[in-house]
Amino acid sequence: MSDIIFTSSATAKNGREGHVKSDDGLIDLDLVNPAKGKSDKKGSNPEQLFAAGYSACYDGALNSVASQQKKQIESETTADVSFMKDQENGGYKIGVTLNIKIEGVNPEEAQELAEAAHQACPYSKATRGNIEVKLNPQAVQ
Repeated sequence: MSDIIFTSSATAKNGREGHVKSDDGLIDLDLVNPAKGKSDKKGSNPEQLFAAGYSACYDGALNSVASQQKKQIESETTADVSFMKDQENGGYKIGVTLNIKIEGVNPEEAQELAEAAHQACPYSKATRGNIEVKLNPQAVQ
């Protein structure tokens, strides 16, 4: 491994209908499986947790790229993570749409920043070539 800056840890028990907890206790959630239909049980799921992490990481990369380019922006990134059938092997896969609102730039600059952030973001690097990720940047005036 490269030079590790920090490590985060979480443990899941009993899969999609179990429980997940981070080592510091900040994440301590029951898990539910929305693919099984409506349930009275409240909880999160792996796709929701991935969406939270990806949106935070990508938005951080976006702000870093903008700062390097001396652009003042306000941003908001929403990651829509879809759980879907994998037609190639009959299993399952995920796909992501990143809906990116960028205030302070024109549409062309928003597109350029979105693409540059996608190259810099650790989540984007980890998923590149493994899952489909669609960028949906929007310049907000």
